[in-house]
Amino acid sequence: MGAVLAAVLGAACLAGCSSTGGKRAEDRAKRAAKANSSAVDTPHWTFAMVTHSGAGDTFWDIVQSGAKQAAAKDNIKFLYSNSDQANEQSQLVQAAIDQHVDGLVVTLAKPDAMKAVVLKAEKAGIPVITINSGSQESKEFGTLGHIGQDETIAGRAVGDELNKRGRKHALCVLHEQGNVGHEQRCAGAKATFSGKMDNLYVDGTNMPDVLSAIQAKLQADKSIDSVVTLGAPFAATAVKAADQAGSSAEVDTFDLNAQVASSLKAGTLGFAVDQQPYLQGYEAIDLLWLYRYNANTLGGGQPVLTGPQIVTKDDADALLAYTKRGTR
Repeated sequence: MGAVLAAVLGAACLAGCSSTGGKRAEDRAKRAAKANSSAVDTPHWTFAMVTHSGAGDTFWDIVQSGAKQAAAKDNIKFLYSNSDQANEQSQLVQAAIDQHVDGLVVTLAKPDAMKAVVLKAEKAGIPVITINSGSQESKEFGTLGHIGQDETIAGRAVGDELNKRGRKHALCVLHEQGNVGHEQRCAGAKATFSGKMDNLYVDGTNMPDVLSAIQAKLQADKSIDSVVTLGAPFAATAVKAADQAGSSAEVDTFDLNAQVASSLKAGTLGFAVDQQPYLQGYEAIDLLWLYRYNANTLGGGQPVLTGPQIVTKDDADALLAYTKRGTR
């Protein structure tokens, strides 16, 4: 895990950080945004980001925060659109192609539905970077690169952490059927977890359904001592479900936001897996700019990893300030 984190930090710094450089770049971008100008004197390009996010998912607010910060710095007009329906996401990418954008950032949660339109963008001369999901398919589709965490590695880290905590029976809650990254997370956790792990599929667009499904499972099986959710917005719902079911199961989650950081501090969550979504958005825009400006690429054909990082109550205080400003 230490090696993975070192690689993450090293890859991030290739984009131009130093002991003070990151702070200086952030300050320049803030001044530029306030003055309605950019921090660089380069062509004014338009980059679009199209994700598989559903409504109200705070994870993607953090991704956008990073992308907007980089766009302000790099003299970029940033366009964002999203749909959790694969066919609609594909249509949004097509709309970006029709607008003749200068660069594209897409997610490949459901890669089969995205392949044709990604190849179409590349054929039109639009450079494409993928983030968050679909690292293997990203390479197959011929994109410039992928930025995110390896979901299998992240899942395996969760299994190891559950072992350290002495857990014996875990429930992995998948809130979006067909999402390859979610399947990889649960499968990775199951591979390293020495106990029993069950999958529970729920409708992530219907939080009352998520609540009732988890509660019913915990009531039916009292041996479950850990619930793992795959997104920060679902962690609080799982805590509520456990409480209503009279279960002492620990709730752990993938992803981080202000509520998760506060819950870690309060002890109502055991641990979280941070994949640094701010960095995914920031680096995607920055790397598209570097490619357009200087034909740079990053990763050497391999994904640029932004996670996983296991965070616990011990990390909560340090993270709270960042989560509250929307960058972690």
